[in-house]
Amino acid sequence: MSKSTIVLIAIVAVVGLFGLTLMSSYNGLVAEQEQVNGKWSQIDTMLQRRADLIPNLVNTVKGFAAQEKSVIDSVTNARAKLAGAQGPAARGEANAELSSALSRLLVVVENYPQLKSDRTFIGLMDELSGTENRIAVARRDYNQAVQSFNTRVKSFPTSIIAGMFGFAQKEYFRADEGAKQVPAVKF
Repeated sequence: MSKSTIVLIAIVAVVGLFGLTLMSSYNGLVAEQEQVNGKWSQIDTMLQRRADLIPNLVNTVKGFAAQEKSVIDSVTNARAKLAGAQGPAARGEANAELSSALSRLLVVVENYPQLKSDRTFIGLMDELSGTENRIAVARRDYNQAVQSFNTRVKSFPTSIIAGMFGFAQKEYFRADEGAKQVPAVKF
């Protein structure tokens, strides 16, 4: 074999190796991005489930505590805001507002012992509690997928490929600032 043939084979091998690396990195980024999207879909589903439970809870409370209109309205408005929010940051903020409104609603419920013993109310609260737990798990899974994806997007040489094909870091689903404070329980 001549030197030019060996050089040509070496160039083709390097280009082929680069192409395989490029393809592998791109496919890995696509797979991780889809995993992030799937995990976000789980959060979205749980937030929607929670939002769907709220009208029934509000209507049950209305029947017992009609004079608490401002609290009931705040829950309804926060639910509407959550339904219209787009993206992790906006959904996180709307979720925090809804959680705050629900907390105020639960304080109102404390003033109505007959409501706390109502079967419909108890069932709705159990459903809501289970949904809150599912949201927490889905948020954790989503944030883990985002962490993995963002690490990959920032790592060399994948960062070059990510930049070439428009893969950008994803937002984390963050807890609201109030979630870091322990609630005060008064008897």
